[in-house]
Amino acid sequence: MFNGKKVVVVMPAYNAEKTLLKTYNEVIAQPFVDRVIVVDDASGDNTYEIARKLDRVTAYRKDRNSGYGGNQKMCYKIALEEGADIVIMVHPDYQYTPMLIPAMASMIGNGLYHCVLGSRILGGYALQGGMPLYKYVCNRFLTFAENLLIRQKLSEYHTGYRAFSKELLTTLNFDSNSDDFIFDNEMLVQIVWTGAVIAEVSCPTKYFEEASSICFSRSLRYGIGCLWVSLRYFLASHNLGHWKLLDRIPRNSLKKEW
Repeated sequence: MFNGKKVVVVMPAYNAEKTLLKTYNEVIAQPFVDRVIVVDDASGDNTYEIARKLDRVTAYRKDRNSGYGGNQKMCYKIALEEGADIVIMVHPDYQYTPMLIPAMASMIGNGLYHCVLGSRILGGYALQGGMPLYKYVCNRFLTFAENLLIRQKLSEYHTGYRAFSKELLTTLNFDSNSDDFIFDNEMLVQIVWTGAVIAEVSCPTKYFEEASSICFSRSLRYGIGCLWVSLRYFLASHNLGHWKLLDRIPRNSLKKEW
């Protein structure tokens, strides 16, 4: 716990048997972590069998693959059901270091922010960490366009390392979001809609064979989807459209006066 607030780490897992244990060991070694939730998205390996034997882990296995977004939805619902006050998502592929968990938990637990992102871009080490050049270029282009449309100054929108307050998760209508990879961007747009400030911390990352990734064609569809999500926010913020994406989310309800 941090400041009396329960900290739960969630891991949306798919074919992660080679890296799950290494990620878990580093997660559980961090202070403040009360519980770890692993949701196996119908993997074809032993991800679930490994997870269910680990201490302080609640493990679930889906009978059918629901997609990256669908997996996250289940992760957050279970975390809230288990009484989480701070929820931190860490991919079990060991691409992001769990050593930032205490910092991210404290930023939320002290009431400073409702959302903290682990940025691969801050610090300038993405390429040194092995990020493919085409992914880096696409990341920078998409982030530039999204910042213009959403009127933010984030270093990136595409990290899979995120922390949320309970208040934020219960405000968002994330269950209506996509079950695919675009889920992450839809969540960020919803968070901006609430007026909550999004914080970032510099996060070193590793790219290797076992680290999860998507092919070029899916990356292209993802990029187009990100721009469409941002455009919908832009139109809605100027009263030029009504989108299900932002339904039932009170605008500026979590805005702070600094």
